[in-house]
Amino acid sequence: MKKFGLIGYPVKGSLSPVLFRAGYGGKYPYDLIENADFEAAYRKFLDEYEGVNITAPYKEDAFRKADIIDPVCQRIGATNLTVKTPEGIHAYNSDYTGIRRSLIETALGCIPEDETDINAGIADFFGHRPDALVVGCGGAGKAAAVAAADLGMHVTLMNRTVGKVEQIASDLPQYGFGIRPLADFTEMFLKCDVLIYTLPESIQGIQALESGELPPQKDTGKKIILEANYKTPAFSPEVMSRLQKTCPGIRYVSGLRWLLHQAAGGYELFTGETPDFQAMEKAITQRF
Repeated sequence: MKKFGLIGYPVKGSLSPVLFRAGYGGKYPYDLIENADFEAAYRKFLDEYEGVNITAPYKEDAFRKADIIDPVCQRIGATNLTVKTPEGIHAYNSDYTGIRRSLIETALGCIPEDETDINAGIADFFGHRPDALVVGCGGAGKAAAVAAADLGMHVTLMNRTVGKVEQIASDLPQYGFGIRPLADFTEMFLKCDVLIYTLPESIQGIQALESGELPPQKDTGKKIILEANYKTPAFSPEVMSRLQKTCPGIRYVSGLRWLLHQAAGGYELFTGETPDFQAMEKAITQRF
């Protein structure tokens, strides 16, 4: 029987097994492969599993191991999903898919089957070409930057380590990424239409937002916040309540939505079978 799993450290408490079982009704095994040694975890994948998801801190390590790299994955330089094929190990990045689908769904209310004019639709939602701010430039942050740019957004990057941001911008000159220091977070948050926040904890700039002493924001009042951390989000209900007083049209998208879309797209690459998305949604709802 085909087996699948998740490599990372730590991975205890991950929702991936729950989502996978729900998506396929328990048809396939899905294990957590937790190991502080990436090489040992990767060998276990090669010996026992048909495909694995990869989470921090191994997304770039697994990327370098792949024989075949999906074009989107190549631009990002990190993988969160590898599958065995007759030609070798194929690497994908379903974080990109999860971010893309989450933003489209939030702006348009659904994910159209035909995405030919999707960038125009998103621009129409905001009334102009949107500005996106991506905070945190690890594997998820790089996926977010590329996904937002591919949706026609002008993207500015922020990270605790400026050198990492500069490297990403240098590696992907076709996107024209802007670079700003983390100290400018509040200023850039007020200006942006979309914030994709991938850091695992809050920063001083968010604490300043919580004070509630903010000027009214863009005329449309439309702003989307997509946060990766769904367990202990930096944009807590208290923060969002204050923000909505000055920006009534603000929309918060939990990392759970990102996770759902990322998982659904990725699992189909594993099995060749479309998972039951509604069952996955229900499984998440029962836990949160």
